[in-house]
Amino acid sequence: MKTELEQRIAAACKELFDAEPQIELTRPEEQFGDYASSVALQLAGQVGKPPREIAEALAAKLRQTLAKQISEVSVAGPGFINLKLSGQALAAAVQSQPARSLKDKIVAAEYSDPNPFKPLHAGHLYTTLVGDVIARLLETAGAQVIRINYGGDVGLHVGKTMWAIIRELGGEDSAKLEHIPARERPNWLGARYVEGNEAYETDETSRRAIIELNKRVYALHEQQDHQSALAQIYWTCRDWSYEYFKQLYDQLQVHQFDRVIPESEIVPLGLKTVREHVGKVYEESADAIVFKGEEHGLHTRVFITSQGLPTYEAKDVGLLMTKWQDYHFDQSLVITANEQAQYMQVMLKSVAQFAPEPAERSRHLTHGIVKLAGGVKMSSRKGNVVGALDILEAAHEANQKLTGQQNEDAVLGAVKYAFLKTRIGGDIIYDPIESVSLEGNSGPYLQYAHARARSILRKAEGQPAEPADLQADERSLVRKLTEYAETVDLAVSELMPHHICTYLYELAQTFNRFYEHNRVLGDERQAARLWLVARYADTLKTGLGLLGIAAPEQM
Repeated sequence: MKTELEQRIAAACKELFDAEPQIELTRPEEQFGDYASSVALQLAGQVGKPPREIAEALAAKLRQTLAKQISEVSVAGPGFINLKLSGQALAAAVQSQPARSLKDKIVAAEYSDPNPFKPLHAGHLYTTLVGDVIARLLETAGAQVIRINYGGDVGLHVGKTMWAIIRELGGEDSAKLEHIPARERPNWLGARYVEGNEAYETDETSRRAIIELNKRVYALHEQQDHQSALAQIYWTCRDWSYEYFKQLYDQLQVHQFDRVIPESEIVPLGLKTVREHVGKVYEESADAIVFKGEEHGLHTRVFITSQGLPTYEAKDVGLLMTKWQDYHFDQSLVITANEQAQYMQVMLKSVAQFAPEPAERSRHLTHGIVKLAGGVKMSSRKGNVVGALDILEAAHEANQKLTGQQNEDAVLGAVKYAFLKTRIGGDIIYDPIESVSLEGNSGPYLQYAHARARSILRKAEGQPAEPADLQADERSLVRKLTEYAETVDLAVSELMPHHICTYLYELAQTFNRFYEHNRVLGDERQAARLWLVARYADTLKTGLGLLGIAAPEQM
C-alpha cells in the first residue's frame, strides 16, 4: 500500500507541477492519519509557490485518484499532507509483504567465527545469533545468502594452547588425550589457552618455545602431516573444537553454515597476494611486510612478520579474495566486535589498491562487548571468560527458578531476544532473570502473547471474517499490523534486527490495549475480531521466526 501511495503522489506531482520529487511517506501519530508527506515543502522552491498552496492542490488531486483507498486527505501546518486509509484498504494492507529489494543478489555473510583451541565465549554467541538473523533478513529481501564461518586453526593462539597441551600431557603423547571426558574437553582446551597465554606474556623461555611451536603448526599444514606425534595432538584437539561448535549451533537452532573456512585454507592465497603487491601496495620494513595506511588517513599494520608468517591481516586478504573468486558476491558482510573496526579498515583499504571491486562491496558490521549484569567484562586471555554455553545455562537456571519447568523454547527465546533487542554497535548487558521474564520487553513475553492469541482462536466457535468496517480500537490494531512489512524493510536496509524486536513488543502492547476494552468471543463483532486476532498471531509468529525464535501454540 505504501509503495502504491508513493507512486500516486509522484504521478500527481508530475501532472500538476511537471516535477519528479523523491516521495517518501512517513508514519504520523495516529490522530493525524496513517501516512504523511512533506513533498509540498520540497517542491516550494522548485515550483515557486507557497508549500501550503501546493499541498492543497495535491490533496484535491489525491481525493480524486485515491477515492477508493483514502477516506480523508488533509493539509496541516505549512504544507504537510496527511492521508487516512479507508477501513477496507487498511485491512487489505495487513497482507502487504516486505520488499524484495535484494532479489537475485549474492551476499556472502560471515559471522560467528570462533577460533579452535580457544574458549567460545558470549561474544561469539552474540555474533552467531545476530548473524543468523541478519542472514534471514537478507533472504527475506530476496538475496541468495552464503553463510560463512571463518576461524583461526593456525596462529599464535594455537601455538599457545598447543604448548600448554604438550606440557599438560608430559610430552607429545596423543594417547593421553583419550582420558579426557568429552564433556570436559571445551573447558580443558580453554584452560590450556589461558596457561599458554600467561606463559607467553610472563616468561621469555616459554615465549620462544611457543613461537617455535607456532611455526611447527604451520608446517603441519604445509606438509599435510597427519601422522607425526604433534600432528595427532593438533588434529584431535582441532576436531574437539569443531564438535563443540556444532553442539552449540545445534542447541541454538540456528541455520547451518554453507561453508566453514579455516585460516589454514586461505593462508597460501593471503601470502601470495600480499607478496605479489610488495613495492606497489605493501612495503618491506625491518624484514616484515607492511601496509602504510597513513596516506589514507589510517595507520600502518604488519601483514607478514619478519619470520615469514602471515598476520591476521594477510589471512583476511586471502579470505576476501577466496570469497570473491568463489562467489563473485554483490556484497560481503562481516560481523565482528568493535575492536576490529580500524583493523578491517586498513585491510580493506590495502585490497582496494589492487582489487577495488571486492573491497568496495565489503561491509563490516561491528558490535560492542557482551557483559554480565553488574558490568563484568569477559576476557578469554585472563581466564575469567563466560562461555557461550554458560549463558544458556544461566538462562535455564533463571527459567527453572521462575516457572519450575525446563522449557528449551522459552530459554532460547529469552537469550536470543535479549541479545537482539539492542541496536548493534553498543555494549550488551545480559541479565538472565530479566531475559526469562514473562513481563516486559522479553522473548518469553512475546512467546506467551502468541500462545494467548492462539488460545483465543481455539476457543472460538465460528470462522474469522475480514471486516468491512473498523471501530476505533480495531483500527488502531490493524494500523499497527500494517507496519510489519515496512519494519522488515527498515531492518533489511539498516541490517538492524532490533527494529523487529521493537515492533513486535509494540504490537503486543497494542493488542493488549485492544483486548482489554473489546470483547472477542460472544460479541456481535466476533467474526471480525477473530480475524484481527488471527492476523495478530500470524504476524507475531512470522516476526519471531525472523528472529529465530519459536512461537509455541501453548505455554
